Amino acid sequence: MALVEEDAAPAATAAPDPTAGSSDNEITVEEASFVHTESSQDGTAPPVVTSDMEVLHDKVKKQVIKEGHGKKPLKFATCFVHYRAWVQGSLHKFEDTWQEQHPIELVLGKEKKAIAGLGIGVGNMRSGERALLHVGWELGYGKEGSFSFPNAPPMADLVYEVELIGFDDVKEGKARSDMTVEERIAAADRRKVEGNEYFKEKKLEEAMQQYEMAVAYMGDDFMFQLFGKYRDMALAVKNPCHLNMAACLIKLKRFDEAIAQCSIVLSEDESNVKALFRRGKAKSELGQTESAREDFLKAKKYSPEDKDILRELRLLAEQDKVLYQKQKELYKGLFGPRPEAKPKAANYLVPFWQWLVSLISYIVKLFKRKNE
Repeated sequence: MALVEEDAAPAATAAPDPTAGSSDNEITVEEASFVHTESSQDGTAPPVVTSDMEVLHDKVKKQVIKEGHGKKPLKFATCFVHYRAWVQGSLHKFEDTWQEQHPIELVLGKEKKAIAGLGIGVGNMRSGERALLHVGWELGYGKEGSFSFPNAPPMADLVYEVELIGFDDVKEGKARSDMTVEERIAAADRRKVEGNEYFKEKKLEEAMQQYEMAVAYMGDDFMFQLFGKYRDMALAVKNPCHLNMAACLIKLKRFDEAIAQCSIVLSEDESNVKALFRRGKAKSELGQTESAREDFLKAKKYSPEDKDILRELRLLAEQDKVLYQKQKELYKGLFGPRPEAKPKAANYLVPFWQWLVSLISYIVKLFKRKNE
């Protein structure tokens, strides 16, 4: 049960998987450094950025936090974006997609008026790029502001911390909500295949972004509507993406996130051996020994001959022995060694007195006999 993900059979409309091996269609996750789509800080305030200010529009300026790669999206491209939004000059944060753990979908040229400035900024970014956008109130929530959600005051200049996860030019101007079920599954599968290609090139940052975009095509609202074969088709694409992300996160020692990815798969398929194994592996690394053992034992139930599962169980047993010995030594040191019994000093007076009493008793008895 190595940290590899076996691609499930692709959906009927999905593209063939070019990374499929000759035997068991595995993708090996090589160890490398990359940045997953997470916020650059705790998000209580806009990040401090020292890069040059780039003027994109009279009311939109950009500072690059992290460089992206590839080309910029064209008009009508479907972009997947994470962002935080603050009112400029204050700590009033009114939106945070990282916290909600759901990127938004933005079709360039068709965005709402309230996020027109955000659309201009995203249109001038590359995949994987993270930037700070300064947007004037005219291209934000305007003179009136917004008193519902999101809550922005009137004439408020805005600051966005934005990451462009990726974009899709395939379906020009067609949002996910306008796609058929087959189109969404096929679009997600294309992203998964592209992610596999990046894996082969050891470009794990780009691969991770593709998997996340694939998952974004099949959000909770979409999956809730699927039944029967369509749900099976969607899960055959979605679950391998989660498991590949979990494998990457384990390599990066981001074990809590890996556990979360595996748990998503197990909520749909509680007998998924790879999800159980990887979640157990992550828990073991965090020192959650008993919980990890439970996952490994469940995995063993469904795959009793798997050598990797058996090895992890043996390692846990060995760790238990080592821990027991350490505790034994610790308690021994706390309470100290048991004091040894001191040998009693020889006392010769006792046998002497016993002999003397016996002698006197004998003399008394002898004297009585003579009198009788």
